[in-house]
Amino acid sequence: MQADPCPPAAEIRPLEDNLQRQLPSVSGSDAVPALGYGQRLATTNFGFPSLKHWCVWIDPEPAPADRWSRRWRLGVESALQRWSALVPITRVTDSNRAQIRIHRQRPSRRRLNGRWRASNGRSTLQLVLLTRAGIQHREPFVDVLVSPELRAEVLEATALHELGHALGLWGHSDDPLDSLAVHQGAKPVLQPSTRDQTTLQWVRSLSNRFGPISEPDQ
Repeated sequence: MQADPCPPAAEIRPLEDNLQRQLPSVSGSDAVPALGYGQRLATTNFGFPSLKHWCVWIDPEPAPADRWSRRWRLGVESALQRWSALVPITRVTDSNRAQIRIHRQRPSRRRLNGRWRASNGRSTLQLVLLTRAGIQHREPFVDVLVSPELRAEVLEATALHELGHALGLWGHSDDPLDSLAVHQGAKPVLQPSTRDQTTLQWVRSLSNRFGPISEPDQ
């Protein structure tokens, strides 16, 4: 029998460490690729918060479903499908089995530079120790909020952007044609650019201390 790729989590313990360090200088095979924006990404004491395989939960449609909730789900699923072509992802219906949870929710406003600002989406990261199928893991947990109050293309672009963060791209590109751009151009970006793909592949090629572990660090 094939092993369950997304067993439920138990004994969850949050870790204090989070996105605290900027990328250290690296060379050789670990060097930042010229075509990409890896030097703009944040990392952690355990390396980039990336997994070889991700389990993703999407907020289910309310009952009865309306056209707005259906549009939200279609946009999110389309964005997830774009990333699924680059990263192994399993969809789950139980949020306790997921490392990434996508919520139909407008993010609260945040105060930046003395002004309250609204956003279309937001991703928050928490590092945890837990057990899955009796084996201890260190994992990134990400909650992704995508507002349902957006036109279809903007909603999908927002989901694509926030999922890029969730999959390990914790930073922003300075190119408006990238899905992880700080500010996208007039036309929403609906698929990962070559630079997005190159950067994600590089992050995934680096070693880290996430996934199954023999024992917790003291």
